[in-house]
Amino acid sequence: MIGPFGQVAMLTAAILGSGVGVVYTQHINRQLFIQLQKLQAERDHLEIEWELLQLEQSTLVTDVAVEDAARTRLHMRIPDPGEVLYITPDEPSKK
Repeated sequence: MIGPFGQVAMLTAAILGSGVGVVYTQHINRQLFIQLQKLQAERDHLEIEWELLQLEQSTLVTDVAVEDAARTRLHMRIPDPGEVLYITPDEPSKK
C-alpha cells in the first residue's frame, strides 16, 4: 500500500501531467487556428484571382478582341470586294 507521501506524489504528478497536456493541446489548437486563417486568406485570394481570370477570359473572346488579335498578331485584313471569289456548287448531273 502507498503511504500518504506516495499518494501526494502521485496526485502531484497527475496534476502536472494534466496541466502539461492542457498547455500542449492549447498550443496545437492555436497552431491549427493560425493555419486555418492562412488557408482561408489564400482561398479568398484565389477566389478573387479566379473571378478576374474569368472576366479576362470573357473579354478576350469577344468579336472585337478576336478581330484585333487577327489584325495585329496575324496581320490579317478584310479583303476588298473585288478580291472575293464566290463559288457556287455545280448542278447535280442528271443521269
